[in-house]
Amino acid sequence: MKPSESWESRVADLWKRIDEYAPEEFVLQVERLAAELPPASAEGLFERACAHDSTGHPDRAVPLYQQALVAGLTGIRRRRAVIQMASSMRNLGNPERAADLLAAELDAPSDELDEAVRGFLALALVDLGREREAVAVSLTALARYLPRYNKSLARYAQGILN
Repeated sequence: MKPSESWESRVADLWKRIDEYAPEEFVLQVERLAAELPPASAEGLFERACAHDSTGHPDRAVPLYQQALVAGLTGIRRRRAVIQMASSMRNLGNPERAADLLAAELDAPSDELDEAVRGFLALALVDLGREREAVAVSLTALARYLPRYNKSLARYAQGILN
């Protein structure tokens, strides 16, 4: 059962007002909204994970992201979950797992989060001592946004890896 448009709207509104809440209160508000969905709802698990992550508890977020993905999270939320879970894993001292998740995500269908995947992959690569690769990944992400020299920069970035 997918969440209703009303639920989605209330979640979006709550996220817009995150700064109005103390961290614990914000998590509680998200928990209340998630409780309106079935307990194994991928969307509810994802929103709960995001709330914990955004309030400084990546250790609580990672298992919820994993559960949301196993529960069949789809669309942009699925990709966000991978990016955010990988970032949290990196922050918790597991950059290798983060890099593996994000490198695999490079093969996912393209969307507006492609460069976010590359940015967080670059961070994990730096933590792994793979700075040249991190620079190449970063330059590849940047090349998309340049008004000129896009192809040249992308080729040079690829050349770093070869």
